[in-house]
Amino acid sequence: MIERFLKQTHFESVEDYNQHLEFIIPENFNFAYDVMDAWAEEKPDGLALLWTNDQGEEIRATFKDLKEQSDQAASYFQSLGIGKNDPVMLILKRRYEWWVVMLALHKIGAVVIPATHMLTKHDIVYRNTRASVKAIVCVDDAYVVSQIQAAKAESPTVRQYITITDHGKPIPEGFRDYQSEWRQAPKFVKPAFVNSNDDTMLMYFTSGTSGEPKMVAHDYLYAMGHLTTGVFWHNLHEGSLHLTVADTGWGKAVWGKFYGQWFAGATVFVFDHEKFNADTLLRQIEKYKVTSFCAPPTIYRFMIREDLSRYDLSSLEYCTTAGEALNPAVFDKFKEKTGIPMMEGFGQTETTMTLGTFPWMTPKPGSMGIPNAQYNIGLVKADGTPCEDGEKGEIVVYVGDKKPIGLFKEYYRDPELTRQAWHNGIYHTGDMAWRDEDGYYWFEGRIDDVIKSSGYRIGPFEVESALMTHPAVVECAITGVPDDIRGMVVKATIVLGKEWKDKAGDDLVKELQQHVKRETAPYKYPRIVEFVDELPKTISGKIRRVEIRQKDAK
Repeated sequence: MIERFLKQTHFESVEDYNQHLEFIIPENFNFAYDVMDAWAEEKPDGLALLWTNDQGEEIRATFKDLKEQSDQAASYFQSLGIGKNDPVMLILKRRYEWWVVMLALHKIGAVVIPATHMLTKHDIVYRNTRASVKAIVCVDDAYVVSQIQAAKAESPTVRQYITITDHGKPIPEGFRDYQSEWRQAPKFVKPAFVNSNDDTMLMYFTSGTSGEPKMVAHDYLYAMGHLTTGVFWHNLHEGSLHLTVADTGWGKAVWGKFYGQWFAGATVFVFDHEKFNADTLLRQIEKYKVTSFCAPPTIYRFMIREDLSRYDLSSLEYCTTAGEALNPAVFDKFKEKTGIPMMEGFGQTETTMTLGTFPWMTPKPGSMGIPNAQYNIGLVKADGTPCEDGEKGEIVVYVGDKKPIGLFKEYYRDPELTRQAWHNGIYHTGDMAWRDEDGYYWFEGRIDDVIKSSGYRIGPFEVESALMTHPAVVECAITGVPDDIRGMVVKATIVLGKEWKDKAGDDLVKELQQHVKRETAPYKYPRIVEFVDELPKTISGKIRRVEIRQKDAK
């Protein structure tokens, strides 16, 4: 399959990859037709999706199954008046139907807006009005339905409310019943024209670590941009069984359980569950013999606190991580327990993978890896000049006259915000890093998170990494607190392991401070330490350091 889209499909080294990665770009590319329907022709009985849930139910869908079901769903949406350029919001958790509906909406040229099930009425109204949402497809969850119903009066553009309900359950008032209606749609007829490459295919609302979420619009080539994610970073192939831990409402879902994996012809494994539990997840990997695994570092942190000798993880061949910075202590402990190094990657809602650790590389614990050859990546100082090796700066994408495959189109309906981030041929990520002499990048934090204390610039991640090597610490967030003498001082907000909670006090504070002084430069140690039960996070699970700073300011 990938030979249709790459001039060279196998690479022996970083140098080979950097020099020879080149895409073959079809006219009017559409992932649903050009990849998934093509697989249905080439290997109709190939297992595309293995879905299971915490109730023990199981669905095994072949490429042929997904073609037929997505065709039927596409016809159903057409019968409701949904078509090209119509924004459709999906709130489906990890329901099997999410994969079918995504493909169906691609087939009719609609704009897909995946969203999390944790949205409030305010969140839903904001999305409906900002994006002029025409239809909502949601899971029949009491909370989700109640918030959508509460938002109806303030959502004049929404014409169709569709719910996916378990058989036998009553349909919520005002909603259509997808389960009974989609099968009755007429035979699907592909539209004469579906899309051009630069049409909008997908929109994500960012998680809003500060301010209201931004609308990130992606074109149809965004899907192709994830070919490198699945084939080269995840190192997948036909026969791989890949599990990415991610809610379908966030970009990580299409990073890890949709586009790139199916370019590789791999099987996507989905575990639909309500509440994360490390033991349960490990049992799924063991039972189904998952070969490839990707999760944010937080998931790995909980996994390594289990006795991994209790699980048969011999099927695991390859592990990757992204979504937040990886502390070296987590890398070391996981490798010690499993023998598998974690290959880190980095990107944003606005991009596909921009930096990564590829199979031809030796990972450096805590490093994001090197630039992905489909992007021209650099580091710049505050004055816009390039950084030397060892200097901290902002990660940027040099765009020039031709947008790289995978980079977003714009912040939808916000040209000023787009201009602030993307101007003079450069997209500014807002993320800080430094580069070592081997070309590996090391994350420092968001620009707004960098702490300036007594003339030093301190990145939160380097202090968090030091704290994470102490056995008492499960999670932590480093922020700056205003100080009359030093300008700012470092504060650590820490979640302790349950066996350490009764030791929270001055002695443990001093122990942690001394630990940081030993692990990193002494001036970086936290002068203020606060123990909490949980850290404030966005609904996508990212730490809201801005909320900690605002609380401290009060």
